[in-house]
Amino acid sequence: MKPKILCIIGLLFLTLSQLLLAQGFDFLQAQQPIDFAHWFMLIGAILLLSFNYVFPKSIFNSIAIVLTSLGVIAHIGMCPIDIALWSFGEDAGKRNELIGHLINTPSIWYPFFVIGPSLLYIGLSIHAWKFIASHPISAILAIGGSALIGAGQFMGLDRRIVVLGCILFAIGLLLLVYREEIYQNKRSLSTL
Repeated sequence: MKPKILCIIGLLFLTLSQLLLAQGFDFLQAQQPIDFAHWFMLIGAILLLSFNYVFPKSIFNSIAIVLTSLGVIAHIGMCPIDIALWSFGEDAGKRNELIGHLINTPSIWYPFFVIGPSLLYIGLSIHAWKFIASHPISAILAIGGSALIGAGQFMGLDRRIVVLGCILFAIGLLLLVYREEIYQNKRSLSTL
């Protein structure tokens, strides 16, 4: 499958996971037979590695590849832990015990929950930054969407902000991935 198609599928899964997460804790715990929200996030994050292959090579690209890859690794660590938390179902005591243990284990908490997952969005935003001069609207959508995701996660945990950010982020990145095709279509329309 072509990397651009994998990018689209990855963004779709990531956005869908954020929409599911926005439904709240009770909805998440009621998911059956699996924790769809975190499985979709895991699959989406892995597929987002494809962005490392669709943009032109540059110093920005090299930095973005490393950060995006580290962010994907963090998601690969975080999502199974979240799935394990979901598996406790109604047993809030055991779930809270595990959360307490994770919070008190900095070698797990920081790379997989606090810092690591944000590297995915930072890396993809650096990919977008490369196009700030040539495709400013698309780049600003991606970078601004990434900032909204971070603000929603860390400043208030408002899932609506995270979902809006994810949608803007996805639109901006898709416009950048298909920038040449969009330009060709504009050019052919202008010659009519």
